[in-house]
Amino acid sequence: LELSSYLEGEKVHIARQFLLPRQWKLHGLQPENMKLSDNALIEVIRSYTRESGVRNLEREVAALCRKVAIQLVESGDTARCVSISVQNLPTFLGVKKYRYDERESRALPGVVAGLAYTGSGGDLLYIETVVMPGTGKVQVTGKLGDVMKESAHAAFSWLRSLSCRLGLRPDFHKDIDLHIHVPEGAVPKDGPSAGITLATSLASALLGIPVRNDICMTGEITLRGRVLPIGGLREKLLAARRSGMKTVLIPADNEKDLKEVPDEIVKALDVRLVSHADDVLPLALLASADEIFSGECSDSLIHSLRSPRSFSSDLGGAVL
Repeated sequence: LELSSYLEGEKVHIARQFLLPRQWKLHGLQPENMKLSDNALIEVIRSYTRESGVRNLEREVAALCRKVAIQLVESGDTARCVSISVQNLPTFLGVKKYRYDERESRALPGVVAGLAYTGSGGDLLYIETVVMPGTGKVQVTGKLGDVMKESAHAAFSWLRSLSCRLGLRPDFHKDIDLHIHVPEGAVPKDGPSAGITLATSLASALLGIPVRNDICMTGEITLRGRVLPIGGLREKLLAARRSGMKTVLIPADNEKDLKEVPDEIVKALDVRLVSHADDVLPLALLASADEIFSGECSDSLIHSLRSPRSFSSDLGGAVL
């Protein structure tokens, strides 16, 4: 039996209605002794816990109550109110224990934000691709499982199948090496939902067109470019909202699953439904569909793929 994790808003409600009153009673506090702002409570959830339930959240709430009780006793004024905000939260709980990825400050070629489903909810997952002179090798790193490695090769094969539509010569891959990397290599990553993210990263690096920094996506890809449905949509959309993303691309077959996502999350995002990878690139890259799918092989691009000195400008090989 698999249960979904609590959403951030649900954890806030549980803390307000159940956890805080219980800890106040256990620590001999009155509600008026402690003022915990909503932003501070959300910061506790985001930066001091990483779980599907609320067990660790209650531990952190108990730690806050202990510190407040100590302050009241030391001051000799047990009737005063201690205010806890985002600014002074570290003085109560110490340095942050966890961090979530936030969106990039600017658009970069080859750098795309995907969405992952973890045991503690959703998370942003960046994928990076660089192009360099070589002999046709494709290297995939970042402690990835077999499914994600297969997705990377499927995405590259799809791009090769429409090379001339992208303005690349059919054998463009013979003179270059590609390195695909998913940061935080110590964290195992796998699952059938990174296909369109990998394809977008590869296309962006090869064409030298930056990817919008306010967009993220999820969906598997077939060799024909079809986008397949994914799981964990509820948690993934929450991660997109938390990270400050504006637009999210999801498989069209997941439209029915939007009913399970709270309205406030859906309304805060521009959710776009895509059924084919051809739909993804014009939405994600900072170029029009006509610019991306030029329809003929370009001599300038052929030259750039053969000239090592032009990689950083023409191909957009991002050095991160």
